[in-house]
Amino acid sequence: MNKDTIFQHTDIKDNFSFNEQVAEVFDDMVHRSVPLYETVIDAIARILDQHLSRQLTVYDLGCSTGTTLLELSRRLQHRQLRLIGIDNAGSMLEKARKKAAMFCKTNCLSFQEEDITSCPLTDADAILCNYTLQFVRPPVRRALVDRLYQALPSGGLLIVCEKILASGVFHRPFIDIYHDFKREQGYSELEIAAKREALENVLVPFTVDENISLLREAGFSQVEIFCKWFNFASFVALKS
Repeated sequence: MNKDTIFQHTDIKDNFSFNEQVAEVFDDMVHRSVPLYETVIDAIARILDQHLSRQLTVYDLGCSTGTTLLELSRRLQHRQLRLIGIDNAGSMLEKARKKAAMFCKTNCLSFQEEDITSCPLTDADAILCNYTLQFVRPPVRRALVDRLYQALPSGGLLIVCEKILASGVFHRPFIDIYHDFKREQGYSELEIAAKREALENVLVPFTVDENISLLREAGFSQVEIFCKWFNFASFVALKS
């Protein structure tokens, strides 16, 4: 796993993008930047195993290098799985396909380079959006969630994991706690500040209430938070 050193240089002026440079270090970046990353994947596997039938088709929208689907294929190997990763970043998908081949998972895992706002979602039992909606422009986000609702059958699940905005007096302290977490992972003050600047207006988080409203207004009858860490939250939504 290559170490993320992208933001160690002060000459970075472009907005953050999932380019080849990011793809090379993404697995290290996400493990050091997203609290409870592996815990959330384990929780997703448990939810899918408890709620859905033995034959299971899962789409991961914004799948990046395929880590989540690879872990699901391992944790749910007693199921008949069809796991499909969708991303518009070819460099990420190249990594994902290599990892799937390395772990001999190409029989149940496939990856497609497509736009998540318009790609087919045929026979979906569950759809994952892990740290993905936050990169979709807010005016488009509602239409996307509506489309995901329509793509799911009765009893289908949408799982959404997001960076969130805390409200009121907790807003600033939660950001500070997150920055402490990143320092504990070995990121410097320069790297933290540079990445935050690069993500400005690229990653646009909602509050917990805004995310829940987005899901409920799309038609999901039940919405629950199954994991939360300060300014990160994971939601599961059921289509009745």
